[in-house]
This record gives sequence, C-alpha cells and structure tokens, in this order.
Amino acid sequence: MIHDNVLGAIGHTPLVRLNRVVAGLACTVVAKLEAFNPGGSVKDRTAARIVAEAEKKGTLKPGGTIVESTSGNMGVGLALVAAVKGYRCIVCTTDKQSEDKINLVRAFGAEVRICPTAVEPDDPRSFYSVAKKIAAETPGAFYANQFHSLDNPAAHYATTGPEIWEGTDGKVDVVIGGLGTGGTLCGAGRFLKEKKPAVKIVGVDPFGSLFYDWFHHRTLVKAQGYKIEGIGEDILPGALDFSVLDDVVQVQDKESFLAARRLTREDGILGGTSAGAALVGVWKYCKNLPAGTLVVVIIAERGERALGKIYNDEWMRRNQFLAEAGDVTAADLIARKSRDLAHLVTLPPNARIGEAIRIMQESDVSQIPIISDGQVVGNLREDQIIDLLLHTPERQDAPVEEIMEDAVPEVAAEAPAGDVQEFFVNGHSAVLVRLSGGRRGILTKYDLIHGLAKR
Repeated sequence: MIHDNVLGAIGHTPLVRLNRVVAGLACTVVAKLEAFNPGGSVKDRTAARIVAEAEKKGTLKPGGTIVESTSGNMGVGLALVAAVKGYRCIVCTTDKQSEDKINLVRAFGAEVRICPTAVEPDDPRSFYSVAKKIAAETPGAFYANQFHSLDNPAAHYATTGPEIWEGTDGKVDVVIGGLGTGGTLCGAGRFLKEKKPAVKIVGVDPFGSLFYDWFHHRTLVKAQGYKIEGIGEDILPGALDFSVLDDVVQVQDKESFLAARRLTREDGILGGTSAGAALVGVWKYCKNLPAGTLVVVIIAERGERALGKIYNDEWMRRNQFLAEAGDVTAADLIARKSRDLAHLVTLPPNARIGEAIRIMQESDVSQIPIISDGQVVGNLREDQIIDLLLHTPERQDAPVEEIMEDAVPEVAAEAPAGDVQEFFVNGHSAVLVRLSGGRRGILTKYDLIHGLAKR
C-alpha cells in the first residue's frame, strides 16, 4: 500500500511478546509498540484525530495555527501533522522534558515555549496557561487541548482498541499503560469492554501524580515532583474517564528507569521513561495472574528521546538512580556469597513443612521463598519453623502456605547496596534479586555484611 502522505502510516503498530524481562510471570505479556508510528509515539493517533475533527468543525482553517500544552510527544505528533498540512504549530512544554524531545518537536518546524514545571496549573507561567494565552491572542489559532478534548479518547476507541482486539483474536484479558491525559487507556478500554466486559484496564501513575489517590480514595492530593515523562498529571483531565479503569498502580522514578533499561537490554525494545513505568506496572499487577492470561502493555514512545537521561549512566548516577562507579550492587552481593546460588532454594505452597525443615538443614539456609507458577507468593523463615517445632510439632505434615509470611521484596540486579539495606531497616528479613536470564538470588542481613566486608 502506498499512502498519500506520512499520516496514513499512523496506527497498525505491532504486538510483540515479551520474554526475558517478564520471566517468572505465569501470564503471557505482549507489548503494543507505539514507537512504530511515524512520530514515534502513541500521540500521533491523537494528534491526527484532533486536527481532522477541528478541520471538519471549521475551528481550524487553512493557514491557521495549532497551539498545545504537552509533555512532548503530543507536540511531536501535532508538529508532524502541521508539517504535512501546512499549519503553523506552537508547543508549550515544561522544563523537565528531555532536550532530545524538545529538539524533535523543533525538527518538524514547530515553535517551542518552555515553561516551569514547579508551578500550580492555574499559574500564568504554567504550560497550560501559556498555551491558552497564546491561542487566545493568535489570529486563526486552534487550541488542541488534548487534556479535555473528547476527540482524544475517540482516536483510541477508533484505532488502538480495535487493533488490540484484532491482534489478539479477542483473547486479551488485561491492558496496562501509563495514565497521562487518559485518552489511550480510556478510549481503547471502552472499545474492548464493549467487546468483552471482563477485560481489565489498568493505569500506571507515578508517585507525585494525582490519579492513584483519586481512583482509590477520591482524594485530590497536592501534586509533587517526579521525573517520569509523558504520564501523571497535576490536574484531572476531562479526557480521562475513571469508570473505564479497573485499577491504578503507582510506580517510582527509579524503578521505572531501571525497568526501561532492562526492557532494552533483555528484550531489545528501546522505550522511554513511560515504557519503564508501564513495565513496572506489569510486574506489580500481574505477579499473581494465572497461566493463560493474556496481558497487553502499551509501550507509548520511542526511547531515543530519552538517550540523554535514563540511558545515560552519568545522568542516572547524578540523579541517584544508578550506583556510582565502584559502588556495590545487589548483583555484586549475590556474587560475593560464599555458596553457589545459581539455583535458588525454593518450595511450592503445597510442600510439606517437614520437607522445608529437611531442606533448611541440608542446604544451611535460614529462609525459603515460596513460588507458585513462577511467582513469589510467600516466604518461610526459620523463626516460623522454630515456633512450630516448639508448640505444634505435629503440624509438620501441613503445607508451608499455612505458616508462610508475605513474599519478600524484589530489586533489580543494578540496585545499590543502600537500597537493599533500606528494606532491612523497614523490617524485611530478606530481599530477592532479579538476575539475568530470569534467575533470582536471595540476600539476608548476613549476606549484606559479608558482601560489604569483602570490598
């Protein structure tokens, strides 16, 4: 097929199965790779739809100016559409956006106004206020207003949702993605729920944004700063229909950035900061989903626009997201253990307590992670065994799930030793470490002492 122009190439992005980066999850996870849109992000769909509808309504006329407030990707999409259709484009963004993303908007011929991040939404300096002012004062201007335009979710109801449905032969069970304006998840989610009401739509929200607290508690908290780009907000967008969502998961900057790097290095998919956030959302939401569940995660943008940040070791270290050169990481601590941990000692939930006692004695371990279908579902410590032997020794034929405690936390191999120590300070007895090839290792306080002493 030969398209009349590049706008015809928007959509029909591929679904790709994730493998190494989701090792240990029982469910099947596939990524919807929106980087394959011509502007490199899911926002191309929204931009094309909003402009086309504005033309139909006569609110955008030939020779007019498109104005928008955006974290960057919508700016790229609108700049691309404006270049093809001959409009002037003015993009208002924040000073936390990557230089790569700002330069990309300019590459398409758009003008960029950079506004401070750390101001209230109604502050005249905010990127919302500046965009509205420019649109009001510029003859022939059209304010795209992606945060409140219903053409935003309509774009995904018409394209993203049907593509996911057709691409999975209607077998999709869960869709997970970042929440920004909400257009992608709410539009695609509404379509999919009409086809299959049991489909779960799960949003991912950075710590510091409003959406998690509003969804779970209907509490409008004061927004705080975070470095993830493209998702999270300090306002409630009119394009976001919370009734479509089944859950909202919170993620942190650091875990998201490390996850994006793992996605690139383990499955060859170069995503941006929101891609890492979405992947953390998958790890958190899907950890107990059974085999046979089909999960689609939206990878919203191309990662080249984050090369100067999350893929830059110096930037990561400067912002304390990556261990300094010479610092001890979780993987280093595993490697310094005196015994071979290539095969982590684990048990299923239905294993007998007596078997656990025997394994602890033979393997000289103080605790055993309990794993079901590749998921860590609990932890068995020597304290619980001692208590049982003292008070109810006749229960040795009972399954370990009757006395196990909650699963211990997991960290990435790159996590610094200080992060491991924080879990111990907060009362955890051990930490699991995600190693290459889907392997895991376990660290206790003794392992931390031993590993640090061997520096």
